[in-house]
Amino acid sequence: MKPKSSDPGAQAKRTISIKAVLLSLGVLLANIVINGLIFLFFRDSALNPLLTAVLAVLWGVLGVYLIYYTLTWAVEQYPDHIRRRVLPYVFIGPAVIILGWLLVLPALRTLYLSFFNASSEKFVGLSNYAAIFSDHLMATALRNNLLWVFVGTLACVCFGLLIAILADRSSYEKIAKSIIFMPMAISFVAAGVIWKFVYYYQPGDEQIGLLNAIVTYFGGEPQAWTSMLQPWNNFFLIVILIWMQTGFAMVIFSAAIKGVPDDILEAARVDGAGEVKIFFGIMIPFISATILTVTTTIIVFTLKIFDVVMVMTGGQYDTEVVATQFYRQFFMYRNFGYGSTLAIVLLIAVLPVILINLRQFRKQGGF
Repeated sequence: MKPKSSDPGAQAKRTISIKAVLLSLGVLLANIVINGLIFLFFRDSALNPLLTAVLAVLWGVLGVYLIYYTLTWAVEQYPDHIRRRVLPYVFIGPAVIILGWLLVLPALRTLYLSFFNASSEKFVGLSNYAAIFSDHLMATALRNNLLWVFVGTLACVCFGLLIAILADRSSYEKIAKSIIFMPMAISFVAAGVIWKFVYYYQPGDEQIGLLNAIVTYFGGEPQAWTSMLQPWNNFFLIVILIWMQTGFAMVIFSAAIKGVPDDILEAARVDGAGEVKIFFGIMIPFISATILTVTTTIIVFTLKIFDVVMVMTGGQYDTEVVATQFYRQFFMYRNFGYGSTLAIVLLIAVLPVILINLRQFRKQGGF
């Protein structure tokens, strides 16, 4: 019997594929080497700092463009059936690598450090985790975090939904929404500084803090709102979160409410349903997915709250939260084991909320 001759077309495809793979690896290696050399140049250069910053920004923009351009060109050398499978990974690959480098690896290292003592030299097992739930300061921090989560989130969602409904029926909708959304334009640190002047207290009759000035104007006694009035001082801090995040909730809810079909609302009104019944019976079920998304997003903010507390009180007067306690333990007391444990506990608290959000996005066809 004569041996079967190999298919020239299949052999050519294999040759093309091998060449394309080698070309892709070469392009990838060239990108790594070139960008690595540029990074080393900026790190060791003695250029003017301003010039270095400008060149670094240009490198960042052009570098990302060249990486995607060269990798896309290399993938286009593959046969069509392979190109369609590989091309999506070209676009998401660099982002996944960067996220892994900046998020996953530090999280794993933090988890590793959480099993060691303060100097990261002696393995202590779960001792740091046990210490968290027996420490009085941590009990206070966990209690305060729960206050932020429940009170802050509930208030932001309720006020945001109420304002979205009312503003939608007002002739001053754009102006009202702009004013309420304005605090979102500033950072939590800036908001803390602003509200520090609002709550400012000094002994005597003359008060420069806005709230105490109003209280004394009406004959009341000025108060040290964020220090003396415990545990109410935590609620005064939560007001800052409500002031900032209500605008975010309002905008998202307003967009969702505008998506409710008008014919359904008109049909309900024709059938004699009142506005309250329409709100709870039609609007709320229709935008329930949006309510869940906004709620979980704000919960993540409240679990990670740090800036406002640090600026306003520095965590004193029983206003400590988990994030401020982590900062104090890790960066001030240099207790790397205990500080890393606090970071992992915070991560564990945030993860379920993020998973709920991702599941909700998947249901809505987000990815």
